[in-house]
Amino acid sequence: MILTDTELAARETPAKVRYPREIWVLVGASFLIAIGYGLIAPALPSYATSFNVGVTAASVVVSAFAAMRLVFAPASGRLVTRFGERPVYLWGLLIVAVFTLACALATEYWHLLLFRSLSGVGSTMFTVSAIGLLIRISPPEVRGRVSGLWGTSFLLGSIAGPVVGSGLVSVSLRAPFLIYGLALVLVVVLVWLNLRRSELAGRAETDATAPEMKFTEALRHPAYRASLMSNFANGWVVFGVRGSLIPLFIVAVLARGEEFTGFALAVFAAGNVLVMMISGRFADTRGRKPMALAGLVMLAVGSGVLGLTDNIWLFLGASMLAGIGAGTVNPAHNAAVADVLGVKARGGGVLAGFQMAADIGAVTGPLVAAVIAEQWSYAAAFAVTGAVAGLSVLFWIFAPETLPKREPAEHKAQDAVREDCCKDTP
Repeated sequence: MILTDTELAARETPAKVRYPREIWVLVGASFLIAIGYGLIAPALPSYATSFNVGVTAASVVVSAFAAMRLVFAPASGRLVTRFGERPVYLWGLLIVAVFTLACALATEYWHLLLFRSLSGVGSTMFTVSAIGLLIRISPPEVRGRVSGLWGTSFLLGSIAGPVVGSGLVSVSLRAPFLIYGLALVLVVVLVWLNLRRSELAGRAETDATAPEMKFTEALRHPAYRASLMSNFANGWVVFGVRGSLIPLFIVAVLARGEEFTGFALAVFAAGNVLVMMISGRFADTRGRKPMALAGLVMLAVGSGVLGLTDNIWLFLGASMLAGIGAGTVNPAHNAAVADVLGVKARGGGVLAGFQMAADIGAVTGPLVAAVIAEQWSYAAAFAVTGAVAGLSVLFWIFAPETLPKREPAEHKAQDAVREDCCKDTP
């Protein structure tokens, strides 16, 4: 039997991989969590000032959540390594649920500050463990696509949440916290019911004795260092400067109101949504490195151009470009971290370090950019922001490709096909 090149290529192509059911459970949970997080975003500053405190004290409540995520991340990593991803994920969600409900019942400012801070502890627990779960249950050949799917679900929830939350604020400042807390309890129940008997989500006895990858060990891998740097840049731009400096720039330079701010942020988010799934697919077929490089270049250029214009359309175009860049790089560096760690995922410190990189960027980015804008100009602040993303490009240039090769069994099957061809060839 002689096969044509087309027939041989078709037989060499692996069958389409179906996502395990557990992935859809986590994706659905991510969407609901993001909606709830968005519910309280519009209410939190006003709720804090309702306790007769100033703007600075209200900002402290917002920052305390991120600070606790950052401080508790190493401990979350150790918990994941010790007890496994699934229980830490559920306990983290439950902690956020309890203290979010407590925020709704706060009677003094310090109550709100304490309860919101403790919510940050649970947040980092379920974030770090969710990444570990996705690594455990995702087939290596679709890690990029799964990361893109998970990120897209969270992003869509983040967009929908503030819309609903703004309506709830008009009813009561406490209502968003109450609804979010109850919704998280529901998510805990649904995830527990769907994953309690899952062999993929659970940790086998052999996994408990498998070697643990330490953070310092992963740090020796150039691809992990590059992923840390690109996640730091992602936190600086997406979670930091985007929400702090862009609204101020729109008012001070573009002379536009709050409604335009929401539109500009929506354009950035739209860029994310448009490419994240596509980027994940290309990261699985063409490699993690090309997508990371392309995404970071777009993020750097888009972020740097933002502060150079007073033209609305150019500003929106730069916002879209930066959003596309962020959506392109995210699945790639998430998948690269999974490749470095491996399917066993006994490396809570590795996952925590990756998450901390984004949190550090989210905390330091707005502060540094704000100081530069005040001392020099908005253009300089956005230029530095673009330079941070550009620095990540250098790390990725020298990083190796981590996309897993095909399993040996596949190669054997392909060799058998080729031998068949040769037997029938005169």
